[in-house]
Amino acid sequence: MFGLENETLAIIALAGISAGAVAYALLFNRIADEKKAGRRLETIKRADTDRAAVKASRDRLAEAAKRRKSVQDSLKELENKQRQRDQNSKKAPLRVQIRQAGMQVSIERFYVISAICGVVLAALVFLAGAPLIVVPGALLAGALGLPRWFVAFRRNRRVKAFLNEFPNALDIIVRAVKSGLPLNDGIRLIANESPEPVRTEFRRIVEAQQLGLSTPEAAMRMGETMPCPEAGFFGIVIQIQQQAGGNLSEALGNLSRVLRDRKKMKAKIQALSMEAKASAVIIGALPFIVAFLVYLSSPNYIMPLFTTSAGHLILLVSGVWMAIGIFVMRSMMNFEV
Repeated sequence: MFGLENETLAIIALAGISAGAVAYALLFNRIADEKKAGRRLETIKRADTDRAAVKASRDRLAEAAKRRKSVQDSLKELENKQRQRDQNSKKAPLRVQIRQAGMQVSIERFYVISAICGVVLAALVFLAGAPLIVVPGALLAGALGLPRWFVAFRRNRRVKAFLNEFPNALDIIVRAVKSGLPLNDGIRLIANESPEPVRTEFRRIVEAQQLGLSTPEAAMRMGETMPCPEAGFFGIVIQIQQQAGGNLSEALGNLSRVLRDRKKMKAKIQALSMEAKASAVIIGALPFIVAFLVYLSSPNYIMPLFTTSAGHLILLVSGVWMAIGIFVMRSMMNFEV
């Protein structure tokens, strides 16, 4: 009886194993196909993800290239405009030079003052006992030379004062922008609080904005009244920031740092060229010192230079050669940074 039950259990177990084997054999292909389909679906998903990442990366590169090209085109256009403004500022008309010098004088009044200066200088030279041939030269020098030299002197001094204070004004604008204020409020703050001539230049920007000009256009016009590259740099930075976007405070901070570095470089060059300038001053003053000492020791020896026609010719030729030498030394010592 016990043996019969064991045989029955064995038969049932064999039947179950056979049924499972038959079922596995029948379902194996389906399971394998499902696994292959799952792997294929996973591969397709990864491919789609990679394709989307590649497309996004390609789009970012295309956008960066487009933005870079836009910035380059803007830089070229602004560079051409700035070059044209620099040429106009270097060869500016007299009316513009007077305005750049910060002088509130009309062109008609300037001509009147020039004529008065010429007459006064010619009268002084005539009363000093100079030859009559020198009087017309003094008249021309007084009418054309001295007034224009004074305008150039005031113009250069105003530019130096502007460059000394301009980086500080940019730092104030950077702090205002970082604190959340718009650029226009920072410009108005400089127009009200900064010392001259920075205050006047930024006040012109505010006035141009009130007339309807945009901030970049008003900033680009600063070079017309302040003939220096630094004023053009400010307008270019504002123009590029408006067209291409970006961090305005960082751009203005970099500009302030560049201007300070340019100032340090100019001071370094000036310090290195002081020895050459001192030598030039000594060499230029040496003929006059020697002539004065010779006059003190033996006046009859040097007086023919001032009393004879040959002496006058020698003095004229010597003066021309000295002027050429001083001009050459000045050109060798002046560097544009």
